Amino acid sequence: MAKSRGNRLLWLVVFIVLAVFAGYEGGSLLIVDRPEKADAIVVLAGETEQRPARGLQLLSDGLATRMLLDAPAATQIYHRSQLELARQFLRSQPAADHLSVCAIVGLSTRDEARDVAGCLKAQVGPVHSVLIVTSDFHTRRALAIFRHEIPGVAFGAAAAYDPAQYGTKWWQHRQWAKTFFDECVRLVWWYGVDRWRK
Repeated sequence: MAKSRGNRLLWLVVFIVLAVFAGYEGGSLLIVDRPEKADAIVVLAGETEQRPARGLQLLSDGLATRMLLDAPAATQIYHRSQLELARQFLRSQPAADHLSVCAIVGLSTRDEARDVAGCLKAQVGPVHSVLIVTSDFHTRRALAIFRHEIPGVAFGAAAAYDPAQYGTKWWQHRQWAKTFFDECVRLVWWYGVDRWRK
């Protein structure tokens, strides 16, 4: 009985040490920020300030010749279509001829990847490589999902940083902690459940 209690205590200590390490280092483990030259840049839907700005900066730096900006097809903002707002925004950019909107119908990153596959085919043509731009904390999961959902295309990721939403020392701010735990749950769910669904 004493040996069994000792084993449980040992496993508890190991679990606590691993949890502390994962928590401390986990903030940066969510982030993949390795922008590389690609056939196209795809800015994922969601946050509408940092992500598009990062995508445009990468396009300007010559990392691709085309950029798609994902926008939810059905979302309205004060009675205005987010899709039309995205188109209007892109038309106002100096590189407008190299920019287009990809209408996203799905609500998950997995559904978005499937919508993007159609947009790439219709608006860009055959591509061998794509650079995804999304919020820093979302990069690892988005990269895994796009690689799984669109085989045959090499995907890279570039992080759009927003200190109001996330920082690698996630325990220092309430919003960062919420973002960290939410993204960790989604990442575990992707690898443990969604990845295996058809």
